[in-house]
Amino acid sequence: GVGGRWLPCLVLLAVLSATPWLLIIHCHRAASVSTPHPSLVTAAPASGREGGSQPRFPSVQEQQVKNLLIASAAGDEVRRSSNVGVTGEDACRGRYLYVHDLPPRFNADILADCRHWYPWMDMCPYLVNGGLGAPLDNADGVFADEGWYATDHFGLDVIFHARVRQYECLTNDSSLAAAVFVPYYAGFDVVRHLWSNNATAKDALPVELVNWLTRRPEWRAMGGRDHFVMSGRTAWDHQRQTDSDSEWGNKLFRLPPVWNMTVLLVEKLPWTDFDFAVPYPTYFHPAKDADVLQWQQRMQGMKREFLFSFAGGERPGDPNSIRHHLIRECGASSFCNLVQCHKSEKNCLVPSTFMRVFQGARFCLQPPGDTYTRRSAFDAILAGCVPVFFHQDSAYRQYRWHLPDDRDTYSVFISEEDVRSGNASSVEETLRQIPPEVAERMTETVIGLIPRLVYADPRSKLQTLRDAVDFTVEAVIDRVSKLRKEMDHGASYPNCILPPSII
Repeated sequence: GVGGRWLPCLVLLAVLSATPWLLIIHCHRAASVSTPHPSLVTAAPASGREGGSQPRFPSVQEQQVKNLLIASAAGDEVRRSSNVGVTGEDACRGRYLYVHDLPPRFNADILADCRHWYPWMDMCPYLVNGGLGAPLDNADGVFADEGWYATDHFGLDVIFHARVRQYECLTNDSSLAAAVFVPYYAGFDVVRHLWSNNATAKDALPVELVNWLTRRPEWRAMGGRDHFVMSGRTAWDHQRQTDSDSEWGNKLFRLPPVWNMTVLLVEKLPWTDFDFAVPYPTYFHPAKDADVLQWQQRMQGMKREFLFSFAGGERPGDPNSIRHHLIRECGASSFCNLVQCHKSEKNCLVPSTFMRVFQGARFCLQPPGDTYTRRSAFDAILAGCVPVFFHQDSAYRQYRWHLPDDRDTYSVFISEEDVRSGNASSVEETLRQIPPEVAERMTETVIGLIPRLVYADPRSKLQTLRDAVDFTVEAVIDRVSKLRKEMDHGASYPNCILPPSII
């Protein structure tokens, strides 16, 4: 009901402030420091160092990043699409998007700082090719020859924005808009300060964004309830509970106006209802329908020699982790293909290593890692491997817009507690009890999900298939439409706008 979804702002703020979630944040800090694969970073020439220390960025990639900066800095010169058919009906009616033309400090300037996001590596190579990264080498024949890139698993900010620019129903008239997109690169912004001990610096842009938005006439139309924003990181990075300089992340989720918006992330919080999870970006970014259809056909014909597989490492510092149980069982079974990852194991940083393993197994184990969710789950689905989840928040409570309601059609669920206690059947026994014809149908369902879980190449456009962005935008518009109808029928919502001095 209305009251259940929209708590009064001050009450909710008090609850969030009093809730002892600091321990959870501490347990999830490792998720935020998960680094992109160093082995995928394009090497700079040995010669040409700037100031004798920083390697010079390759000139071709440098130009590609400049082009990306120009596109972001120029804002979105949106035009109303010409979608009036022969009958005079507007095909975009009820589907228009308005995109805010944000000052460059909220996007383009953040991209320009890509060399310094991480203290130990240059992230600029991941911004080439429209944010997809460098093309992957297919010498092993694991991928297709085109459409595969070294995409950072936290790189969705710029990819999503680029895909929104392709949307067929953009408008300059916000009064026509079914929803309003805010192209603030929240994920890229927060990563710049994750290792900082300055809370003011961490929160500077989120506070500026809220102040900028709430002064706009587009915001006042629905109090921001028609607005949506994307962060390519997990929600844990945006919900710092205090103003301590040493605490992890920023306080984006503590700013009341943000509660009015729809916030998209690769992992949402379990207890909030304004944030929604979207799939992690995989390495596959098709440019045309044929790329997807050919890949699906290839996965349908794969010979899956192993019953199940696991690719990952232990979490020795996490007493709640079940990974060591799974590694031990997989390693002892002739039905399981194990890729055990250690910090010094470079093989695990090569996408073809685990993609080959997933392609050869019927089921792929997807236990929680540093956080509940894993990019690996989407890599597995892309390989036609049925995911096996061990926590409800690894998928079922996360990706409701993109995964089927009936989880048994595309996945297997085994409780973490059952694995931990050892009282129930082993993972292998559970999977072997699934009839072959049922497992085959699950594989077919998983392969059928591929189009809606991948992010198409933003430099081109799929002809008839709908990708993850298409499903996301449709779901956002549906959500806003329901909110608008409830407001029209007199539903009472807290305004969730506090004076800047309080923020």
